[in-house]
Amino acid sequence: MIETSHFHPMMVHFPIALVTFGYIAELGSIFVKKELYLSKISFYLLIFGTLSAITAYLTGQLFTADMSGAAENIREWHETFAGITLGLLIVTSAIRSYYCYKGDCNKYKWSVFALYSLVTIAVSITGYLGGTLVYSYMMPL
Repeated sequence: MIETSHFHPMMVHFPIALVTFGYIAELGSIFVKKELYLSKISFYLLIFGTLSAITAYLTGQLFTADMSGAAENIREWHETFAGITLGLLIVTSAIRSYYCYKGDCNKYKWSVFALYSLVTIAVSITGYLGGTLVYSYMMPL
């Protein structure tokens, strides 16, 4: 039987993978002159990454156990960066969706790319801190 404490670890890998591969597709769309639909792929991965990050954040809030000591300190940083990641994802998705809805997905391409870069860094830090909790402190998230 699956315990509720397993929900968060099952969900956290999706935003990490989707955002990272979306960022790689965005890099490709900027630096590859021949358009291979990488910009569109990047957009969809961003949207699905945002939805999966919302799910991961909620499962973390609702289903993780209390911690103490050094693990609690790292958990607080993990939670802080998870909030930053989620906020950046929502803002980046909203801006990109707005311009795609208006028919110009490439408008403000560099601004969106900068936000996407920040999101990728934030999700990486969040994942690193979560991994530290699991592997260094043997805490099931």
